[in-house]
Amino acid sequence: LVTDAVKLIKDSATTKFDETVEVALNLGVDPKHADQMVRGTVTLPHGTGKALKVAVFAKGDKAKEAEDAGADFVGGDDLAEKIQKGETGFDRCIATPDMMAVVGKLGKVLGPKGLMPNPKLGTVTMDVKAAIGAAKAGQIEFRVEKEGIIHAGVGKASFSTEQLSENVSAFIGAILKAKPTGVKGSYLKKASLSSTMGPGIKLDIGQLTS
Repeated sequence: LVTDAVKLIKDSATTKFDETVEVALNLGVDPKHADQMVRGTVTLPHGTGKALKVAVFAKGDKAKEAEDAGADFVGGDDLAEKIQKGETGFDRCIATPDMMAVVGKLGKVLGPKGLMPNPKLGTVTMDVKAAIGAAKAGQIEFRVEKEGIIHAGVGKASFSTEQLSENVSAFIGAILKAKPTGVKGSYLKKASLSSTMGPGIKLDIGQLTS
């Protein structure tokens, strides 16, 4: 059971800092094929335990809206310049559609870090307030890597067993819902839970998918 695995992880996380609890999944997909890409967002019911830093590309009223909503960095060409110089001290990047010409030039910097704003993920939007709110409230992005592996931090070892279990279930539920049309054979092959410094504990696939 997820709750049993969470209890074991909490017991094994004994370092002085509050360890992150991670879920790793092996999926039966080959992301080189467009119809087997697994990507999306999920809001964890109890957040990640980490205060996300958010950068927003916007101007005028939308820039003010972003500042009022608690964005950590707001700008246009000036923000792009800082990012070009390697200043990427943020975890989520949001842009209004009219700013994508500026943001597009940052593909080489933002792309590899998984920070490129994307309309499918709700990070290219005119509703910057809602996008910032979602990021700050524990929404995480997920994307399958080339070996069919997907992983995410789903909370801290200091969370209660119930909170962690609910976050794990929400994350796995989102991955199951994002199953691509091109998948042949089994989709969720392996799942494990671990803390930053602790061992990985296998989760029962049958129970997760039932």
